[in-house]
Amino acid sequence: MSEVAFPLNAPVSATASNGNASSANILVIDDESSIRESLEVLLSLEGYSTVAVGDGAEGLRQLELDNFDLVLLDLALPGQSGLELLPQIRERQPDLPVIMITAYGTVDNVVEAVRAGAENFVQKPWDNEKLLADIRSAVARHRAEEENLQLKRALKQRYNFSNLVGKSESMLRVFDLVAQVAPSRSTVLIQGESGTGKELIAKAIHANSPRREKSFVPVNTGAMPSELLESTLFGHVKGAFTSAVASKKGLFEVANGGTLFLDEIATMGLDTQAKILRVLQDRRFMHLGGVQEIQVDVRIIAATNVDLRQAVREGKFREDLFYRLNVITVDLPPLRARREDIPLLAQHFLDFYANENGVPPRKLSSDALRALVDYDWPGNVRQLENAIERGVVLSSGPIIGADLLPGEITGRSFQDALLDHNPNSSLFDILEVIERRIIIEKLERCNWNQTEAAEQFRIPLSTLNQKIKRLNIEIRKRGRE
Repeated sequence: MSEVAFPLNAPVSATASNGNASSANILVIDDESSIRESLEVLLSLEGYSTVAVGDGAEGLRQLELDNFDLVLLDLALPGQSGLELLPQIRERQPDLPVIMITAYGTVDNVVEAVRAGAENFVQKPWDNEKLLADIRSAVARHRAEEENLQLKRALKQRYNFSNLVGKSESMLRVFDLVAQVAPSRSTVLIQGESGTGKELIAKAIHANSPRREKSFVPVNTGAMPSELLESTLFGHVKGAFTSAVASKKGLFEVANGGTLFLDEIATMGLDTQAKILRVLQDRRFMHLGGVQEIQVDVRIIAATNVDLRQAVREGKFREDLFYRLNVITVDLPPLRARREDIPLLAQHFLDFYANENGVPPRKLSSDALRALVDYDWPGNVRQLENAIERGVVLSSGPIIGADLLPGEITGRSFQDALLDHNPNSSLFDILEVIERRIIIEKLERCNWNQTEAAEQFRIPLSTLNQKIKRLNIEIRKRGRE
């Protein structure tokens, strides 16, 4: 995955993400002239440009001639039905939203249309406000996806930033700063709350530096005790301590010629800080228990989620090391301070986890996207990524609704969301939805190994397979080991 963003002096269009009617182009495919005329009038009053045709062949030809943001497709068409035409539209433009319209809707037709990739299913005669709301929502999502693709294509040529997404002014400043400092040898300090993507920024600096062909070596300095950390960083000779049964290289040697990323550096003990300072000053160190100095050429990038100046004042961090690290500082904003980036980030993770789990592309409903934008994200981008992964895994169709988001985001429990979604559901319906959710979550935890899941449920594999079939659970390919 590669994500980039416009530099500060490049224009960034906002219309792609807001579903602006004046720039949206809609294709109507319906064999009834009165329906075509009604839709053209309705859509023109909303500022949409419309092309209306009477059969599938002409509809496919129009898709070759023009760019559209949405297709309104009739189910009953002469020659071939809308359901037969839908896969052909998907083949030509996989991301183009399609809303089916019919006077003869059945449950089977709805299910088949949604499985084939339809955005929604509207019954004739339709409610104008409801139809327009569905259209605005579909166009907005399509524009957000298109904008994301444009950001990737336009800036892939300028930068080599992997997995970075953003168009907000604060992130544009970060990207420009990264591009400026990457070619240098200078030490960089990255500051930001947990989950803001500090390691991704460090990787981007390395990837755009002359050291890109050498190793990028990350180490979480807060994840191990001081003695183990020093052995990991500097290596040791045989017999340096009780468990040192053989000599071992440290990460400074592994990163020689490349970049060493020290995450959570504020947690490092004062003795270890002194040794890091010496490497920064002299580019030399010794193995634990060794007597021979080793020279290295390593660029240090450090990261912290605490105020290092305050740590210096409290005597928890060496002042001289702070100034050595703080040559260039990159401050990452929290996600709540750049809400305009949330739709782009969400689409980025939707694409990634749909591919990761071997399922068709997923999209967020307007309610789900609104909930994501309104939430404050104490866990930042990492929390958003987890929420999107969960939605992709638990979804049974192409649209992820707000009910599939964690309760802390929507402010509702799963049971509340279920009842709100369909207040007329019977107890059997509710229990069936809950059973389906539990089985999917168990399968995900077992990496979609049905035998293992059946064992954990303490039921025969045949029983689990029957439930999977009855509940229409789509079995995904085995994921990450």
